Amino acid sequence: MAETKVVFVAFAMEDERQRDFLKGQTLHPRAPYQFIDMSVKERYESGWKEKVRTRIRRSHGVVALVSADSLTSEGQAWEIQCAKDEGKPVRGIWAYKDDRTVLPGVSTVAWNDVNVASYIDSL
Repeated sequence: MAETKVVFVAFAMEDERQRDFLKGQTLHPRAPYQFIDMSVKERYESGWKEKVRTRIRRSHGVVALVSADSLTSEGQAWEIQCAKDEGKPVRGIWAYKDDRTVLPGVSTVAWNDVNVASYIDSL
């Protein structure tokens, strides 16, 4: 059986519902992967950054849900930088079809099954 890929999801708090939709994709029976993240409610607990770093280290890669809110999300920016510091591949997925926000340094593609599956398969 193939190894289950672990993919960390970095997202702005305002995009929590989109994160839920993305995580719902693991219900597809062919999906040999799981999505993990640090709940936005945990962000302000002490040690949050070290907890995030540990989860990112254990992941195969990071999906960043990109929206206009990503531009002002300090937590998401830190998660993406942490992934880069840890040498983890990062792929941006636009959270909304009518929002094509550009995050500097993050290669972003449209959200569809082929793009998500191709990225995970590349890990």
